[in-house]
This record gives sequence, structure tokens and C-alpha cells, in this order.
Amino acid sequence: MNTMEAVKKRVRIAATADLHVRETDRGKWKDYFKAICQEADILVLAGDLTDTGDEDEAALLVEELKGCNLSVVGVLGNHDYEKDRQKLIKQVLNEAGVQVLDGESAIIQGIGFAGIKGFGGGFGNHMLAKFGEGMMKAFVQEAVEEALKLERALARLGQHHGHLNKIAIMHYAPLAATVEGEPLEIYPFLGSSRLLEPLQRNKVAAVFHGHAHMGQYEGQTADGTNVWNVSLPVLARQGKIQPFHLMEVEAMDNEVTQRIQ
Repeated sequence: MNTMEAVKKRVRIAATADLHVRETDRGKWKDYFKAICQEADILVLAGDLTDTGDEDEAALLVEELKGCNLSVVGVLGNHDYEKDRQKLIKQVLNEAGVQVLDGESAIIQGIGFAGIKGFGGGFGNHMLAKFGEGMMKAFVQEAVEEALKLERALARLGQHHGHLNKIAIMHYAPLAATVEGEPLEIYPFLGSSRLLEPLQRNKVAAVFHGHAHMGQYEGQTADGTNVWNVSLPVLARQGKIQPFHLMEVEAMDNEVTQRIQ
């Protein structure tokens, strides 16, 4: 056995999104998180953690997670921004040990994670252009800036920890394949191909997103990277009693958990 193989391990990652936790949900999620804890080492939450963007909903999510002894990392979604209280939501989650990423990177149990919320704009040849009215330009620019944040987060992981397997987390979809099933008219509001560009320049082991409740479970980038739509309604259609995505990723056993700004 060579030295490199001796420090490798397998880490189990569970992923879900679009929980839309409400203040009336007390007790609803305990069995769900208990099932995840029995199967996984790390839990990924890909946005829309709250239903109306209220920090009290985030506090209830934290309460439901108690007793679940695993690492949790994720991003916020559009619902978490509804009341413009996303900073408070992030604070509540961070104080409970949930790492909420917004252009940052984290190394958890030897796996590199880079996270953004993402934004819309459409896909491929139908992607909106930065042209015309100021409001249209601002809409497109938001997706550009989210893609740049992901690029920087992945680049930091690659620069300092090139041997790591990396996972990209976002709420909006980076490609059309995983939103198929949604009405065509709302594709521009479900994601953007601009979010795909950093993934093409920085090799990742997998991509997780949510948001597209009626979309498809799995897609692939042009280079064969799996993109998983882990929106809870999509997962529920896979037939599991407690629906979540589960995968194993090879990790380096000598990497400590840390956050990279």
C-alpha cells in the first residue's frame, strides 16, 4: 500500500434542498434528519431552508437538527431572501454550527465545498444578454457576479488544496437538463448557464442545487460531471420514505475542517 492510499477515506454526503421550514413545523423534521444522520457524515442544504425568509424559521430548523451529530454545510435560496433578513438567517445557522457559504469555501472532513446562491438568466442559446434597459442589465449582472463568486471559491480550493475532491453547492440550476419538467416560460428564473462556466474551469466531483421543484433529478455537464437537483419534491418522486440524495466521495484523512474566505 502506498503512502497516498493510506490516508484516503470515504465520506458519505447527504444532500437536500427546498425544505421551506415554517414556524408551525415543530417536530416535523426530526425523523427526517435522524434518517440522514444514520446514513451520512456530512449534510448539504442547497437553499430555501426557510419558507418566508424569517430568522425564526431558521431557528426552528436549528432546533430540528439538534441531536444530529454530523457536519452541515449549505447555501441560502430565494425564499431565504424574501424578507431581506438573509444576514440574520445566516447568523442563526452559523451560530449553530451550520456553515452557510456565499462565495466562500470550506474544507469539511477532507472534502472541499464551494457555495453560492446563484441566480437566473436562462440557458444556452436562450440565455438573457446584458443588453437593453438598466433593469435587464442588472438582472443579468446578478448571475455574472454569482458565477464570479463561485469561480473564486473553487479557485481558492484548487490553489491551496489541489488534491481535494470538490463539491459545488448552489440553489439555482447551472444547466437546463435538471429543470426539464418545469414550464418553459419560467426557465430564465430557475437558473443560468453562467453558473456552469466556473464548473467547466474547475473540476468538481459533483454539483448540488435545488429550486426547480418539478425538474429532473440528474443531469451532466459536457465533461461528465453529475449535477443533482436535490429539491425535496424531486427527491420525493424517487420513491424513498425519507428522501435525500446520498453519495460517497473519496477524501484525504489528514485534512482538517476549516473555512476559507
